[in-house]
Amino acid sequence: MTKPSVIGVIPARWGSTRFPGKSLAPISGRPLIAWVVERVKQAQSLSDVIVATDDQRIADVVEGLGVRAVMTRPDHPSGTDRIAEAIQGMDSDAVVNIQGDEPLISPALIDELSGALLEDGRWDMATAVAPIDREEDVTSASVVKCVWGQDGAALYFSRSPIPHVRDSDTHLDACIHWRHLGIYAYRRKFLETLVQTKPCMLEEAEKLEQLRALHIGGRIRVIQTEERGIGVDTPADVPYVESLLRQECE
Repeated sequence: MTKPSVIGVIPARWGSTRFPGKSLAPISGRPLIAWVVERVKQAQSLSDVIVATDDQRIADVVEGLGVRAVMTRPDHPSGTDRIAEAIQGMDSDAVVNIQGDEPLISPALIDELSGALLEDGRWDMATAVAPIDREEDVTSASVVKCVWGQDGAALYFSRSPIPHVRDSDTHLDACIHWRHLGIYAYRRKFLETLVQTKPCMLEEAEKLEQLRALHIGGRIRVIQTEERGIGVDTPADVPYVESLLRQECE
């Protein structure tokens, strides 16, 4: 029997609003994208790893790391659209969308997401959540929250605190709030359907593309993890990420 193929795709565009060119920003002496690629290549489930970019400077660095870069249009509205273009013409059963600004991404988590799709045909997508331990994160609109059912299927994602805890002065007392991490595994056919579907009302309201998947009936498996998904969003994040990398190497 042929082993199912899973492509790991790392979207890396140049024009980040808060940190232009961050893919090449030096992190402990190496470009940010180099740290991400190194971690992703450690995942055992991926049959191929590519970087989807819109800038030749990023492509040149990536190819120097021994990973293929695929040039994509600069005007994609989301990373999902970028990876869908990048894998055109490639054979794969599933695709994992891995954020290009997370130098500490867990290879084991990538494997777990891939396995969720390959081992159970009920799921169209898989994603991950981590527990929230700070009150300000529960109420922050920049932290996406997720709730799911007893079978592990996502019910909803929101920038608002969900679920609402009616009989408590603080959100943390209930210990039931989970941060959505920006990593997805897609079954190939569902990804193609998703990018061909127009954004729904909920997606446009919350600015969360995963709501489009739920809107069209997609079943998203939610994986619980202690990984926090530390990303580099602004230049101010660089010193903190560098300190974490030093701790890991000690």
